[in-house]
Amino acid sequence: MTVEFRQIEIADTDAFRAAIDIVARERKYIALTEAPPIEQVRAFVTRNVERGYPQIIAVIDGAVVGWCNVPPASRAVSAHVGDLFMGLLPDVRGRGFGEQLLRQAVQAADTFGFRRIELGVFASNVAAAALYRKIGFVEEGTKRMAILVDGTYHDEIIMARLKD
Repeated sequence: MTVEFRQIEIADTDAFRAAIDIVARERKYIALTEAPPIEQVRAFVTRNVERGYPQIIAVIDGAVVGWCNVPPASRAVSAHVGDLFMGLLPDVRGRGFGEQLLRQAVQAADTFGFRRIELGVFASNVAAAALYRKIGFVEEGTKRMAILVDGTYHDEIIMARLKD
């Protein structure tokens, strides 16, 4: 199985949204229960492409099987901060692709000029938290009951990595 890791292109929008939808519907790894509307995803991808924001995708046989995007934080005073979001389809987990994807996205974020990358991860997602630690992210705290899915509250671990 050959996986291509690369910066997203606008033509990848539909496949990217489909991947988000699969992971979101699992209801345990990302803070979505379904993918956003295609218009919203298209605007997000277009903005990332036009502004050069890091958004690395993993592609197998033309299908997006994972993503890791690092857009800037929303406030002007945090322009040096990237907010990391990632996901992998169930069929490709546990094969090292997440680490490759994350390393490429972090490198792209460093090249872009972010001095800090931050993320939130479900406290129950032990494997993802361990991967982030392996890449140099440090736990900064836990937001208790931060996410509510199907009547169940989930704690969210807040992690960050500072550029050396």
